[in-house]
Amino acid sequence: MADKKQIEEGFEFLPKFDDNGLITAIAQDAENGKVLMVAYMNKEALDLTVETGKATYFSRSRQKLWKKGEQSGHIQQVEDILVDCDQDCLILKVKVDQGQCHVGYQSCFYRALEKDGESKLKFIAEKVYDPKEAYKK
Repeated sequence: MADKKQIEEGFEFLPKFDDNGLITAIAQDAENGKVLMVAYMNKEALDLTVETGKATYFSRSRQKLWKKGEQSGHIQQVEDILVDCDQDCLILKVKVDQGQCHVGYQSCFYRALEKDGESKLKFIAEKVYDPKEAYKK
């Protein structure tokens, strides 16, 4: 196992997967910096992403790989992969053509918590595509 200095300051990519074999991956728009989504990758998904340049994730609910955009056509072309200091979280800087959220928004973060102390959400974005059209079978 690599030592702390090697992980934190070395040049070797040593991704630290959790006990389930997953690493957190944050997709961020390469052009404007907007956080688009948070997902997880297993080693196979990470290897495919690096190899193809297209984001591939691991679905925890379906227990299988999913290539972002395989159904909707809204792929993520990976420009850069940033690695945090502990190598247990990644940021994928991606180029996107349109909405990335399966609900129809550009980002999965389309609501914010109201600041009045209530447990209420407010919408902070508009839909950019119709998911019924994108996910036709």
